[in-house]
Amino acid sequence: MPYPPIEDHGIIGDLNTVALVGLDGTIGFMCAPRFDSPTVFASLLDAERGGSFTVAPALDEARRRQLYLPDTNVLLTRFMGPAGVAEITDFMTIGESDVRRVVRRAKAVRGEVTFHVRCAPRFGYGQTPHRAEGGAESVCFTAEDGSLKMRLDASVPLRVAEGDAVAEFTLRPGDTATFVLEVGGACEGAPRASHRYSARAFKETENFWRRWIGRSTYTGRWRDEVNRSALALKLLVSDPHGSLVAAPTFGLPERIGGARNWDYRYTWVRDAAFTLYALIRLGLTKETGAFIRWITDRVTAGNGDAGPLQPLYQLDGSKEVPEAELAHWDGYRGSRPVRIGNAASSQLQLDIYGALMDSVYLYDKYGEPISHDLWVRLSGLVDWVCGHWRLPDEGIWEIRSEQRHHLSSRLLCWVAVDRAVRLAMRRSFPAPLTRWLETRDQIYNSIFEEMWNPKLGAFVGEQGGREMDASVLLMPLLRFISPTDPRWTSTMRAVTRELVEDSLVRRYRILGGETDGFADDEGTFTICSFWYAECLSRAGDVQQARFVFEKVLGYANHLGLFAEQLGPSGEHLGNFPQAFTHLALISAAYDIDRRLSGAGWKA
Repeated sequence: MPYPPIEDHGIIGDLNTVALVGLDGTIGFMCAPRFDSPTVFASLLDAERGGSFTVAPALDEARRRQLYLPDTNVLLTRFMGPAGVAEITDFMTIGESDVRRVVRRAKAVRGEVTFHVRCAPRFGYGQTPHRAEGGAESVCFTAEDGSLKMRLDASVPLRVAEGDAVAEFTLRPGDTATFVLEVGGACEGAPRASHRYSARAFKETENFWRRWIGRSTYTGRWRDEVNRSALALKLLVSDPHGSLVAAPTFGLPERIGGARNWDYRYTWVRDAAFTLYALIRLGLTKETGAFIRWITDRVTAGNGDAGPLQPLYQLDGSKEVPEAELAHWDGYRGSRPVRIGNAASSQLQLDIYGALMDSVYLYDKYGEPISHDLWVRLSGLVDWVCGHWRLPDEGIWEIRSEQRHHLSSRLLCWVAVDRAVRLAMRRSFPAPLTRWLETRDQIYNSIFEEMWNPKLGAFVGEQGGREMDASVLLMPLLRFISPTDPRWTSTMRAVTRELVEDSLVRRYRILGGETDGFADDEGTFTICSFWYAECLSRAGDVQQARFVFEKVLGYANHLGLFAEQLGPSGEHLGNFPQAFTHLALISAAYDIDRRLSGAGWKA
C-alpha cells in the first residue's frame, strides 16, 4: 500500500529525533537531525516525493509481526512465509555523537531469503535536490544547498541508482546484513556496518533503555502497557534541551481527506507539563527537572508584568514557529494541506499556566525543591493570571475561530493560583497570599455561576454554552470538584449521554456547522477516553472504570502505541504517537490500580 495505516508503525529514536518503521520494513517518516528539522524520509505524506528507506525480504504470502524487545525501544519486524522467515532489527544509537545513527540489521531465520534495499532520501521536505556518491560499502548523500549530509554504510554491496542507494542480496539461515545510516556527519571515516559495531551498538542501546525503565517505581496492573507508554514518552524528549514534543510527526490527518493536519513537533507547555506529571507518578523525575530548567528560561523576571507565555515553542525555546503549507505534497491519502510550523504559537491559551504550576508543585514535592529565582519568576506569572483570567482565549483545543470563555481555561487558571498558594505555604515562600486567595475564590465562583447549564444539568465547555465538551472531565482530575459532588455526577451523566460511544469519547460534537473553525467531522479523542475512565474510578465506580479502561487499551496498535484519535472503524488518526494520549493512559492506570488494590481486589 502506498499509504499504510498510521497504526502499522513502530518508532525508534535517540532523544533527538525518531523514525517511523512500517510493518513492511520501510522507514516512511524521519526528520533529521532533530524533531523539528526538515524531513529526510516522508513517504507517509507523499509516496512519490517524500523519500523512504526500505529493507524488505522477498517472501510471498508472508505474515508480518512487529514487537519491541522487552523494556526497550529496539524494534523487531518479522516476516513469516512458506519459503522462509526473516527479521529486521531497528534502533537508533543513544548519546554516541552529535550525528544520528539508524542501525538496521537484516537476518534470515529459516530458509534462504533474498532482501531488497532502497535508501531514497529527499531533503528539505522533498524540495532540496541531492547528489549520491560512492558504492560498494558506503554511499554519501549531500543536499544540493549543503544543509545536510547522510552516509549509508552496508555490510553487503551497494550501488547508486537515480540518486538512491540500492542493494539486493541473499542470506542463508542465521546470516545477517547490517546497514548504518549516519545523518549529519561529514561522510568521512571508516564504514561502520560491521558485525562488531552493530553488536556493540545493539547491546549498549538495549542496556540504556532497560536501565531507564528500570528506574520506574510502578509495580501495579497493566505494567507492560504503562512501561510502553513511558518508553514512548521518553522517545519524545529532546535530550539536549530538556523539552519534549507533543508528537514526532506532522501532517497526519484527524480525518482522511480533512484539513486538520497539524505539526506537533514542538514543545507545548501544557503537553510537556502534563507528560512530566505522568512520569513523576512513575518515579521518573529526572526528565521533569530538565523541563523545569527549560521552562525557567522561558519565564521573564517576576516584576508583576510577566506573561503571557506562548502555548508552544521550538525545542530550543525559540519563539518563532511560522506556519506554512507544503503545496507540492499530496498528503497522507490525499489529506491536504500538509502544514509545517504551527500558528497556535501566537494564540492565547490560559490553561497552560495551570498545567505548568501543577507540574512545578508536584516536582517540588516529589522531585527536588525549586529555587528562589524560579519562584520569583513563577510568582510573576501567577500575578499575570490574577489580572487576566477573565480574558477569552483559544482554549485547550486551540480553536481557529473567535476567542471564547472556555471552562478548561478558567479551570486551569484556578489550578495555577491554587498550586501557587499551596507551594508558597508549604515552602514559606513570600507571596501576595491575600490577593491570590481572593482571585482563586473568584475563579471558583465564576465557574459555578457562569459555566453551569441548568437545563443540561451539567458544566459546559464555554460560558453560556449549550454543548458538552470533554475538557470538563479535567475538573475532578485536577481536584477542583469532588468526583461525588451532585453537580459532577450530573455532569458525568451528560458527558456519557452526549459524548461517549461505548468506551470512546469525543472531545465535542460538530453539528451542522463549525465548532473550532472547521466544519468537517473528526474521530474520538483517546486522551478523553482515558480521562473518562479515571473520572469513573475517582467517583468510586472502579469496576466500570476498569472495564472502560481495558476496552480503550484494546484500540492500541500492535505495539501498544496510540495516535491522537480513533476513526469510525477504529483506525488511528492524527499525529503518531501522541504524548497526550500516553500520559492519560499512565494517569488512569495509576488511579484505577490504586483504587482496585485499596478495595481489596488482588487482580
